[in-house]
Amino acid sequence: MATDIDRVAVLGAGNMGHGITEVAAIAGYDVVMRDVEEELVEDGYENIEWSLRKLAENGEIDADPEAALGRVETTTDLEAAVTDADVVVEAAPEKLALKRDIFADLDEHTDDAILATNTSSLSITDIADATDNPERVVGLHFFNPPVRMALVEVVHGERTTEETADRTFAFAESLGKTPIHVREDVNGFVVNSILGPYVEEPAWMVSDGDATVAQADAAMVHERGYPMGPFELSDLTGIDVAYHVREEAGKPIPSVMAEKVDAGDLGRKTGQGYYDYEDGDAATYEPEDGEGFDWFRVEARMVNEAAKLVGGDVATPEEVDTGMRLGTGFPEGPCTRGDEHGLDAVVEKLHEGREQTGSDRFEPADFLVELVEAGTTGVDAGDGFYEYDE
Repeated sequence: MATDIDRVAVLGAGNMGHGITEVAAIAGYDVVMRDVEEELVEDGYENIEWSLRKLAENGEIDADPEAALGRVETTTDLEAAVTDADVVVEAAPEKLALKRDIFADLDEHTDDAILATNTSSLSITDIADATDNPERVVGLHFFNPPVRMALVEVVHGERTTEETADRTFAFAESLGKTPIHVREDVNGFVVNSILGPYVEEPAWMVSDGDATVAQADAAMVHERGYPMGPFELSDLTGIDVAYHVREEAGKPIPSVMAEKVDAGDLGRKTGQGYYDYEDGDAATYEPEDGEGFDWFRVEARMVNEAAKLVGGDVATPEEVDTGMRLGTGFPEGPCTRGDEHGLDAVVEKLHEGREQTGSDRFEPADFLVELVEAGTTGVDAGDGFYEYDE
């Protein structure tokens, strides 16, 4: 355990809340899980109880499941949950007003606790502005399910102190996780920033008649080694999720995505999405279906997004690549792939995309251009995002 942390409060008993509670209890912390209704708390506790026993039966944890469960308390009382906590992890639904209300209430009941939010898409700074102690507020973004996913993004808000970020990083490590620092409060943090073009660019290609859904998925899985194709992934997470992220950011939305949302075909959760999950065989594509798909156009945009993060001191190349491997199961991170392609080839591909579409989504990042102009173009040059032994 982290040496200065003994007690954890988790606000929310849903999928993420009870998962984070379980992870902390396994690591040896006393945890209070709080939600607004007793029924929600009871459901969360039952999920933890079931999961702990299943993990123990499968030999996946060393901790005694009964002992871990004994470290979990539940309540509907916010003050009782957080008063003695060293870390408070908010895991409420992704609604900014709700999170701000919660953080405003925390001022009254906490003194020097870390105030962490598990948001995956909202601004840490906007949430922190609701408190009188924004220096104690930090993003602590777990991935679903928390008990199995190794990655945690530690996200700095504009006024998060280094002490808060470092303590939070150490706390995440004490949970058996692999944290990465996200040093600027950018939309999407690291993982979702890179996932954006992975999902979006194939959707543009299908919308423009340059590819089919099965062709894109087959190529990215069977030719490039990704664990799931972009359309298959969208069906899993919900097509409306990607749609609303782009809508809120004021970004254009590919017509194939908009049509699905307008029709209410949102993916697995509705039975229909890019694939049929009710009467069909879901994502059915064969390796040969990917022939002719321009996967480099997709990867060039992902490398470009990585360059924005590295160039903006949001994260290091190592952190970006670690985040994508652990957070999404990608075989390699975009910085590694960019160096393998050659960053000059990536820039050339971006220019080609700009000429074909007229879209500024292909505008090369300043940092990427700087690397190319300096001759540090990747593996063949001996230097790129990374240095290589000649």
